[in-house]
Amino acid sequence: MRFDIIFENPQIFDGTGRASFRNDVAVKNGKIAAVEKLNGAKAKTRIDASKLALCPGFVDVHTHAEMALHQPQYEKIVEPLVRQGITTFVGGNCGAGLGPISPENAHHQYDFYDIFLGSDQRPFIAWQGFGEMLDVLETKGMVQNCAMLAPHGVIRAHAMGDSTELARPEHIAKMKSVLAQCLEEGAVGMSTGLMYFPGLCSDDRELLELGRVLHDYNGVFTSHLRSYNSDTIGRAIDEVVEIGKTAQIPIQISHLFWVPNLTPPWNLVTKALMKGVSFAWNKKNFPFPVEAATKPYLKQIEKLNSQGIPVGIDSMPTSAGFTHLFAFFPPWSLKGGRKAILKLIADPASRREVRRSIETGEPIWPHRGENQWSMNLFKVMGWDCAFIMSVASEKNQHLLGKSFVEIGKMEGKHPFDAACDIALEEQGRVLIFETPTFPGDEFVELSLKGTLLDKNVSVATDTIPIVFGRPSHLTYDCFPRFVGGYARDKGYLPVAEAIRKCTSLPARQLQIKNRGTIETGAFADLVLFDAEKIGSNSTATNPAHFAAGIESVFVNGVAVVDSKGYHPERYPGRMLRRQ
Repeated sequence: MRFDIIFENPQIFDGTGRASFRNDVAVKNGKIAAVEKLNGAKAKTRIDASKLALCPGFVDVHTHAEMALHQPQYEKIVEPLVRQGITTFVGGNCGAGLGPISPENAHHQYDFYDIFLGSDQRPFIAWQGFGEMLDVLETKGMVQNCAMLAPHGVIRAHAMGDSTELARPEHIAKMKSVLAQCLEEGAVGMSTGLMYFPGLCSDDRELLELGRVLHDYNGVFTSHLRSYNSDTIGRAIDEVVEIGKTAQIPIQISHLFWVPNLTPPWNLVTKALMKGVSFAWNKKNFPFPVEAATKPYLKQIEKLNSQGIPVGIDSMPTSAGFTHLFAFFPPWSLKGGRKAILKLIADPASRREVRRSIETGEPIWPHRGENQWSMNLFKVMGWDCAFIMSVASEKNQHLLGKSFVEIGKMEGKHPFDAACDIALEEQGRVLIFETPTFPGDEFVELSLKGTLLDKNVSVATDTIPIVFGRPSHLTYDCFPRFVGGYARDKGYLPVAEAIRKCTSLPARQLQIKNRGTIETGAFADLVLFDAEKIGSNSTATNPAHFAAGIESVFVNGVAVVDSKGYHPERYPGRMLRRQ
C-alpha cells in the first residue's frame, strides 16, 4: 500500500491514557491506515518524528468558537486555537448558538450576537434552519472539525420570545418540534445555560420533556448549571442528573467550580479571607486545601458513572471565567433586548431599580424569581469581581483589564454606575472576566486543580472568539498549558492521562466517533509536538502568544500547521453531524 504520510518512530500518546510507545504511523485518505513498523512502505511524505511526540488532535468540548465560523476574519480568529492543537470543537454551548434563526424572534438572537461579537452580524448570517447553518458553514470552508449542539436558549426564544414565564404545554410542544428538527439535521445534542437568560426561566418539566426528545435521537444533554454557589450547587447538579436518569440520556456538566455564598457578615469575612490568603499564597506557595470544595460532587458523579449513568464534566485551567456584562443583570431587566436594556440603564430611576435588585436579591433555589437569579455575582462576589475583557470602541481600550471598582474610583462614581456608563458608551458590547480576586491569580486556579485532575473531567477552553479586546489566555494556551504545565512540569498527573482528558474522553462524552485516538481506522486528526517544550507562552494580562512546542497540526490528514506556518486556506475541517 502507498500511504499519504508516514510519521517515522514518534513517541506515541494514543489518547487512551496508556503509557507512550514508539512506532510508525501511516495516514491515507484522511484516516490512520497503520500503526506499525513501515520501513519498506512508500508514502508521498515521510516525516522523521523520532525526536518528537504524536498524539490525537485536541477535542475542545466546551467553546463558543462556532461564533467565528461565519465572520470575515474567521481564519485569523481561530489561528491560536489551531496552533495549540485543537482539531475538533463542540459549539453551541450554554444554550447559545448561531442557529436556528427564528423568523419571529430573530431580533433577540441578533442582539445577543451583537453584544458578544461587537457588531451587527446580519450581513454575515445567510441561513435560518439548523441544518442549513451547518451546510453553509461547511461549504464556506472550515479549518477544524466542528460538532454542534442545539442551543436551548435559542429554542426557547423560538417558542416564547424573551418571556420570563414558565413554559405552557403549547410552548413545550413548539420547543420539542424545533429540537427534533435540529437533531434530525445533525445536532449532537442540546446545550442549556441554566444560569443565563432565558435558560434560567425554565423549569424541570420543560427540560425533562426536551430530554425525552434527546433520548429518541441518542443526543447528549449539556448544561451550564443553574448555580455554582456553595449553598445550591448540589441541587443544581441533582437537577440535571435527575433529567439524565429519567430521560435516560448522557449528561455533560459544563464546568464544575464552587463560589462561596454566605449570609452577612460571613460573606464579607469570606471575601476578605480569600483575598488575604491569595496574597500570601502568591508571595510564598504553601499547602492550602482550596480545591477540596468540589470533591463531594466529583465523588457523586463517579458513583453515578460506576452505576452506568453517564455524567461527564468539563473544566478550564484558568483563574477567571468570562461572559457579557448583562449576564450579571436581573432577568426582569433583560426583556426587550439590547436597546431596551440600554434605555433602562440610561434612565437614573430605572438604573437605581436594577442596582437595588442586585444589592437586595437573594439567589434562592430554584433561582427563577425576578431577583433570585444565581448569576448575581456582583452580590455574591462583590463589585470588584468583574474586569473588562473587551469593548468595541477605540475610546475605551485603555480600560481593558480594569475592574469596575477601579474605574469607579478613577471617575468618582459607584462601580455599578461605571459599568452602566461604559455599557451605554459601547452600546452594550462589553465582555468581562469574573474572578473572586484578579485574572491570573494562581491561587484561584489552584481551586480547580481537584476538578481538572478528576478522571471524568475533560479539558476545555470556553473560548469567546473576539476580534478586539483582551481574550482569555486559554484561546492561546489551554491544552499545551495542561499537558506541559499540569502534567510534565508540576507532575499532577501522567502526560498520557492528561492527553486522554484532552482527546478520547471529550470525544466519548459527546459521542464523537472515530476521533480522539491513534488507532487504525480513526480520522487522522494529529498533533506532532516536542514533549519537552509543549507549554504556554501566555499570561492573563498578555495572552496573545502562540503555544510552545507544537510542531505540526493535521486535520483529517491535512497539515494546517507545519514548519512553514499556518495554512487555513486548505480547509480540511468537517461539520460532524449526529450519527
